[in-house]
Amino acid sequence: MKKLFTLCLIFISFLSFSQIAMSPQTPANRWTFGGGLGIGFGSDSYFNLQVSPRVGYKITDQLEGGMIGNVSWQTSNFYKSTMFGVGPFMNYYFARSFFLGANLQQYFINSEEKYNGYKFRTDETALYLGGGYMQPLGNNAFAQFGLMYNVLWKERSSIFSTGFIPSVGFVVGL
Repeated sequence: MKKLFTLCLIFISFLSFSQIAMSPQTPANRWTFGGGLGIGFGSDSYFNLQVSPRVGYKITDQLEGGMIGNVSWQTSNFYKSTMFGVGPFMNYYFARSFFLGANLQQYFINSEEKYNGYKFRTDETALYLGGGYMQPLGNNAFAQFGLMYNVLWKERSSIFSTGFIPSVGFVVGL
């Protein structure tokens, strides 16, 4: 608990520097939109489709907050599952090419084994902290590449196999 509290204090103190912003001469749209799309294939007829839309608002030129959703469908010869996630996120941008982020997700999981019909339902909360690199694609569009870590992940009780996740997505409006 002390480690989580210390990490949160460091993260909040780092973000507190973003409160000074220079206002542009013309008012700009402060809304951002984006997300990610993933698809995966594997052995035993494994298939995964994931969609993650997001909408944000630029609080300052460097600080953005908003909501992100996540829907994932998985199937194989042995099981099928659906996972929904939703929650707030916050990103701090610096040097126009890098970002630090926090994302709190509440996941709802439904799974069914195909051979015996066993159904499994659960939910899990995840707090992802991390950062990454942004590649400009045009005027105010970027591809984002990063790595996040779920600080609430527990090896023996989590539905996820690891606390680390790569993040790849697109955002328009920065």
